[in-house]
Amino acid sequence: MSYRTSLKQQLRYYRRQYISYTKTQSRSSPFSVFQDENMISFIKGGIKIRTSYQIYNCKCLVAVLCPVCQMLSLLPARILRLLEFIGFSGNRDFGLSQLREGAGSHSLRSVLCVLTLLFYHTYVSLILVALLNEMSMFFPQGSIILFYSARIALLRGNFEKALVKFQECISAQQQWRQIHHLCYWELMWCHSFQQQWRDAYRYADLLCRESRWSKAIYVYQKAAILSMMSEEELKTSGEDVVELFRQVEGLKQRLAGKSIPMEKFAIRKSRRYSSAVPVKLVIPALEMMYVWNGFTIVGKRADATESLLITIERAEEQLRNDPNPSEFHPDDQCLVQMLKGLCLKHLGRLLQAELCFTQVLSSEKHIRYDHYLIPFTLYELGLLYKQQGDYIKATRFIEEAKLNYKDYSMESRLHFRIHAALSSLKGSPTNSP
Repeated sequence: MSYRTSLKQQLRYYRRQYISYTKTQSRSSPFSVFQDENMISFIKGGIKIRTSYQIYNCKCLVAVLCPVCQMLSLLPARILRLLEFIGFSGNRDFGLSQLREGAGSHSLRSVLCVLTLLFYHTYVSLILVALLNEMSMFFPQGSIILFYSARIALLRGNFEKALVKFQECISAQQQWRQIHHLCYWELMWCHSFQQQWRDAYRYADLLCRESRWSKAIYVYQKAAILSMMSEEELKTSGEDVVELFRQVEGLKQRLAGKSIPMEKFAIRKSRRYSSAVPVKLVIPALEMMYVWNGFTIVGKRADATESLLITIERAEEQLRNDPNPSEFHPDDQCLVQMLKGLCLKHLGRLLQAELCFTQVLSSEKHIRYDHYLIPFTLYELGLLYKQQGDYIKATRFIEEAKLNYKDYSMESRLHFRIHAALSSLKGSPTNSP
């Protein structure tokens, strides 16, 4: 055997070892997060993915890089620049094309490619239903397939089907309780969208007791849901809402000395209950529904949207007739107007929605605490103008939200939405109709 032949064999051997190692790292990283639900595990999983990415990139194994390319391409520019600085890069079109090719190959990796595509399309856009149906034939009782079926039904506004599918997903297996927790989260929202607060509370309570992702968010969410119940329903639950809100701040987590943005938001809102005379939050569950982008789902159901509008208008009337308005009164009024505008927009009553949004913007100087309402309202007003076909005005308002405001609650969350909105506007006509 010649020296050259021996060297080639050794290179092939070491390449196989590298591939085996990177496969193990990339596939074990999600499980490390699932097994121990905390932020440290999330960071460790991210480090494993980065190590795998660098090895794959070095070996030019482009077919395996596609999920990372795809996910990174969705990030706002300022976050993507940071990730590129530490060694990541992304190309959405390349990633999606490679994933589609892998999904149709019927190889060992085809199932993983299908699951990655399903994650992308059920959390970012709505296609690939046929692909999901095909996988359902092979894995009719697969918990992940059932979960995605439920997610698609939920995103389409088919709450009844989603409830059934999430329950089937829970019943399909008992080993991975973490998948149950994902279902509990979705079921909580599915019931919240229909204002079935007692059922929503049941799943929020399960998350508080079983999941460790973020106790502060779970407890705040549970208290917010309880706040939507009548006095009689609240008594039967046996819960003390004020005490729950007061617990939130003590449950916060820190990563490298920094608080988690959503926890910071929940803590700041719950401080209204820390005084001897608590000041109640106004429709807090609907505010959280907006924060988690739930109004885009409810908006697909006119009946559910009308029902939410009735609840919001009831809160608006209570604020208007409040004989002793607190220091939070202007903030509460602006929140109610923004949520009312969202409902009206989804119902097609665009002129009324525009009036609600402009009323919030005109009250900017009166807002004392919830400063996030102004940039978020600018963003929503921009989307309204996009819906009307006025793309120049839409871009102007969305850009204003992006450039003129900073250091407000959930700033990064809004920048993700702005990035997606501006990307969709790039292909739109430049002239107003």
